Amino acid sequence: MPGEHVEPKDRSTVQTLLRLWPYVKPVRKRLFGAALVAIVASSVGLVIPLVLKWIVDGPVADRDPGGVWLGALYLLLLGIGEAGLFGVRRWLVARPLAGVEAAMRADLYRHLQRLPVAFHDRWASGQLLSRATTDLMLLRQFLAFPLTFLLVNGATILIGFVILLMQQWTLGLVLLAPAVPMMIICWVFETKFSTVARRAQDQVGDLTTVVEESVLGIRIIKGFGRHRSQALAFRSLSERLRTTELAKARLLAGIWSAITLLPELAIGAALVLGTVQVANGDLSAGTLVAFLSTALALRWPVESIGFLLAMSQESATATERFFEVMDVAEEVDAPTADGLAREGGSARGEMVFEGVEFRYPDADPGSVPVLSRIDLRIRPGETMALVGATGSGKTTLTALVPRLHEATAGRITLDGTDITTMSRERLRELVSVAFEEPTLFSASVGENVLMGAEGAGDDQLHRALDIAQADFAHDLPEGVDTQVGEQGLSLSGGQRQRLALARAVVGQPRFLVLDDPLSALDVHTEALVEAALRQVLARTTAIVVAHRPSTVMLADRVALLSEGRIAAVGTHQELLRTSAEYAWLMSGAEGAPDAPAQDTDGAFPGRSADDLLAEKGTR
Repeated sequence: MPGEHVEPKDRSTVQTLLRLWPYVKPVRKRLFGAALVAIVASSVGLVIPLVLKWIVDGPVADRDPGGVWLGALYLLLLGIGEAGLFGVRRWLVARPLAGVEAAMRADLYRHLQRLPVAFHDRWASGQLLSRATTDLMLLRQFLAFPLTFLLVNGATILIGFVILLMQQWTLGLVLLAPAVPMMIICWVFETKFSTVARRAQDQVGDLTTVVEESVLGIRIIKGFGRHRSQALAFRSLSERLRTTELAKARLLAGIWSAITLLPELAIGAALVLGTVQVANGDLSAGTLVAFLSTALALRWPVESIGFLLAMSQESATATERFFEVMDVAEEVDAPTADGLAREGGSARGEMVFEGVEFRYPDADPGSVPVLSRIDLRIRPGETMALVGATGSGKTTLTALVPRLHEATAGRITLDGTDITTMSRERLRELVSVAFEEPTLFSASVGENVLMGAEGAGDDQLHRALDIAQADFAHDLPEGVDTQVGEQGLSLSGGQRQRLALARAVVGQPRFLVLDDPLSALDVHTEALVEAALRQVLARTTAIVVAHRPSTVMLADRVALLSEGRIAAVGTHQELLRTSAEYAWLMSGAEGAPDAPAQDTDGAFPGRSADDLLAEKGTR
């Protein structure tokens, strides 16, 4: 589950690369070319000790200054060539790897848009953000540096030891002595570091979540004076991350010390043994200089193993975290016809719920469903109000229509066509929604409204603003082109709600789902919006979640939802007469009706509807 720290799988660099191969494949030629260039550059560096051997055993021994200057020229040219080749390697990988990172980020974003709402309900946004930013940056760095240099350094060490053994095999064996202990140390390090790296990257996600929530909820934090408690919570998470990073540093320090010490001891032993051989005349001074120069040239490829393994493990963890999201199944449309034909087909506007049941995906299969045996028919052009106590399932029921959630059992049909046989794209062209919590994006007012209908123009925009009584948009500094800022927080709650309503009606949808669309409006604005909304509702089939009598009056009929079931259906006046629960909800009286059970008419026998209404003086 997100939020819990997952123990990493033991992934090798090869396994990481296999998972990344679909993204790496398009740029494989440049990557292989870059690796080949780097191997050549490293090999050029190994030629330098051979030139030193020639200088010492030749011009120096023969006291030939001209030969020494010629050798120096050779060394200079080799150094320039090595530097130039490494520069070419960097140029070869920079552009394609930036493209790989961009492609992975684009795929992750596209995939997130196609995942079920239930997925986003479970996952913290900070964990997703860290995967889209920090983790992908680590993967790009892995492909640019560790992946190449694990190959390059491996080839360099192999070539270098061949040269060493050819020069003096006895000294070469001395340098090979630490190989087995170093492999054991690297294996232990890789196992431990993978666990710490996963923990650190998960904690970065937790920290990102806190920062994001604090920014979005800054008004709450300031309004309740909770900045100190939030700072303490952030500090606590920061300390946890700091502790984990220090654990990583200790592991790196340990392997770096071991990998540095063992080769140094071997080089020291080879130096002593080689000096003795030179003194005995068994080895030339030039050969010893070349041998030691080659050994010193191999120090960096050997010592960098720990650093490269650490980066590889962090990249393996980043790959695992990336594919944890990418492996989640997307919403899949049934491979059937688009039912509810577009032009020239049936367009009556009937919506029917048949035996609909719903449980959340992570709920126990034997648990009580959120919605149970929902049977409801909304006639073409009719507006149905959904009324019920908090938690009765109203919003959940409306979310089933555009398939934000999938019904567990039963079916929903639009003009006789099961919505599960329609593509979601087509379904969401037919069904428009406005939620109780209006969400606006960091875009202009016009762009936010026009999100409700692809291809809509200025005429539809202005019409929708008029219906939603959102004429205030024209008075903004740049009119409908004014940027509303993140979450639309530069606007009032009522203004945001009116823009959300305009977005819902801009496309003149065949079916309209409104979740308490007028809750944030003042009485006068509410009356104006209701008057304009009646014209829209007269030409569409709509479900309106209502909590107030004024909203209920927009509907032709009312469905009372109680504990996940339809308790009664009728007009407003009919339910006032026959259902004590409905009368209680509409009256706003304190407490609940006396009798907990309903009779067959849906009324509570303990008290009449008239009694409840009389308490508030509504009749």
